[in-house]
Amino acid sequence: MKKIIVIVVIAAVIYGALSYHVIFLESSVKILKKTELTFDNTFVDARGEKKYTAFLNPALVKAGIKDFFTGEGITVGK
Repeated sequence: MKKIIVIVVIAAVIYGALSYHVIFLESSVKILKKTELTFDNTFVDARGEKKYTAFLNPALVKAGIKDFFTGEGITVGK
Protein backbone atom coordinates (compact mmCIF):
# COMPACT_ATOMS: atom_id res chain seq x y z
CA MET A 1 0.00 0.00 0.00
CA LYS A 2 2.87 2.41 0.81
CA LYS A 3 4.37 1.78 -2.61
CA ILE A 4 1.14 2.77 -4.35
CA ILE A 5 0.86 5.97 -2.30
CA VAL A 6 4.46 6.91 -3.12
CA ILE A 7 3.85 6.32 -6.84
CA VAL A 8 0.68 8.43 -6.77
CA VAL A 9 2.47 11.29 -4.97
CA ILE A 10 5.38 11.20 -7.45
CA ALA A 11 2.94 11.17 -10.38
CA ALA A 12 1.10 14.18 -8.90
CA VAL A 13 4.35 16.14 -8.49
CA ILE A 14 5.37 15.38 -12.08
CA TYR A 15 1.94 16.38 -13.37
CA GLY A 16 2.13 19.61 -11.36
CA ALA A 17 5.55 20.40 -12.86
CA LEU A 18 4.15 19.79 -16.33
CA SER A 19 1.03 21.90 -15.75
CA TYR A 20 2.11 25.01 -13.80
CA HIS A 21 4.69 27.81 -13.90
CA VAL A 22 6.05 28.74 -10.46
CA ILE A 23 7.07 32.40 -10.66
CA PHE A 24 9.26 33.88 -7.93
CA LEU A 25 8.67 37.62 -7.44
CA GLU A 26 10.30 39.97 -4.91
CA SER A 27 7.67 39.57 -2.23
CA SER A 28 5.72 36.47 -3.27
CA VAL A 29 5.50 33.30 -5.30
CA LYS A 30 2.83 33.10 -8.01
CA ILE A 31 1.52 29.98 -9.72
CA LEU A 32 0.36 30.25 -13.31
CA LYS A 33 -1.31 27.51 -15.37
CA LYS A 34 0.69 26.50 -18.46
CA THR A 35 -0.98 26.45 -21.85
CA GLU A 36 0.55 23.06 -22.71
CA LEU A 37 2.15 20.20 -20.79
CA THR A 38 5.92 20.77 -20.73
CA PHE A 39 8.80 21.01 -18.28
CA ASP A 40 10.00 24.28 -19.88
CA ASN A 41 9.82 27.34 -17.61
CA THR A 42 8.48 25.40 -14.65
CA PHE A 43 10.42 27.60 -12.21
CA VAL A 44 10.87 31.23 -13.27
CA ASP A 45 12.88 33.81 -11.35
CA ALA A 46 11.23 37.19 -11.97
CA ARG A 47 12.95 39.21 -9.26
CA GLY A 48 14.63 42.51 -10.05
CA GLU A 49 15.66 43.05 -13.66
CA LYS A 50 14.78 39.45 -14.55
CA LYS A 51 11.08 40.31 -14.57
CA TYR A 52 11.55 42.05 -17.92
CA THR A 53 12.91 38.88 -19.51
CA ALA A 54 10.06 36.88 -17.99
CA PHE A 55 7.63 39.44 -19.39
CA LEU A 56 9.03 38.85 -22.89
CA ASN A 57 9.02 35.03 -22.71
CA PRO A 58 6.43 33.84 -25.30
CA ALA A 59 5.32 30.80 -23.26
CA LEU A 60 4.73 32.94 -20.17
CA VAL A 61 2.94 35.68 -22.11
CA LYS A 62 0.65 33.07 -23.67
CA ALA A 63 -0.10 31.73 -20.18
CA GLY A 64 -0.99 35.24 -18.93
CA ILE A 65 2.02 36.59 -17.02
CA LYS A 66 1.12 40.14 -18.08
CA ASP A 67 -1.68 40.10 -15.50
CA PHE A 68 0.86 39.68 -12.69
CA PHE A 69 2.90 42.69 -13.76
CA THR A 70 0.18 45.20 -14.66
CA GLY A 71 -0.12 46.28 -11.03
CA GLU A 72 3.58 47.07 -10.92
CA GLY A 73 3.42 49.42 -13.89
CA ILE A 74 5.56 47.32 -16.23
CA THR A 75 4.57 47.57 -19.87
CA VAL A 76 6.32 46.78 -23.12
CA GLY A 77 5.37 48.63 -26.28
CA LYS A 78 5.45 47.19 -29.77
